[in-house]
Amino acid sequence: MDKQEWYLEYEIHKNRPGLLGDISSLLGMLGINIITINGVDNERRGMLLLVHNPEQVERLKTILETMDNITITKMRKPKLRDRLAVRHGRYIQRDADDKKTFRFVRDELGLLVDFMAELLKVEGHKLIGIRGMPRVGKTESIVAASVCANKRWVFVSSTLLRQTIRSQLADDEYSKDHVFLIDGIVSMKRSSERHWQLIREIVRLPATKIVEHPDIFVRESEYELDDFDYIIELRSDSNEEITYDLIDNTNPTTFDFE
Repeated sequence: MDKQEWYLEYEIHKNRPGLLGDISSLLGMLGINIITINGVDNERRGMLLLVHNPEQVERLKTILETMDNITITKMRKPKLRDRLAVRHGRYIQRDADDKKTFRFVRDELGLLVDFMAELLKVEGHKLIGIRGMPRVGKTESIVAASVCANKRWVFVSSTLLRQTIRSQLADDEYSKDHVFLIDGIVSMKRSSERHWQLIREIVRLPATKIVEHPDIFVRESEYELDDFDYIIELRSDSNEEITYDLIDNTNPTTFDFE
């Protein structure tokens, strides 16, 4: 049977000396290898394991459930959030009501870039929205994630270096290996019908499209938030409110220049 990866996470009630050693020894006796280990959140430890068959996992779970100092919180095939939690030592915050919305603060840009890069590595149609106030790091995170995923980025509308509003693409830009960046505010404020025709064409491509300010984008187009596969929110701090009150009377280049 092929080897499988599993994710084990447990909460520590009493972090006595030798606890990790005992668990590591148990894994060794069961023939389970530890790929990665790290603390995740408060008083929790996560492990990415390599097992040879499901029976090893069942035996491990049975034994761990008899230990008084810990409680198993997760034992499953690893999800992307699990891998990133072990890698970075913290979990990505997820909206309790909308499971496709993920929240970050500026201090977590490394985690955000890693998360987005993993999304970009998976080929196929994806529409990602990213919310955030000016100068919080939205565009720079998208570009950094594209680099990490070995993808070329194409600005369809943007204010990063100079105002960009595209009405056509070059032949070599129609590629599933490209990441298409759309600024919802710029497209809404300064675009033409030819620009929107291009956006519709790009959205249909089997590639990743990332829309900054998705709420404005859907307000001014036929698209809906339900069309998005992921929504990312980036704040300067956890208490910052993301609002678009300024845009109706503001030049988009002053509202969102990073």
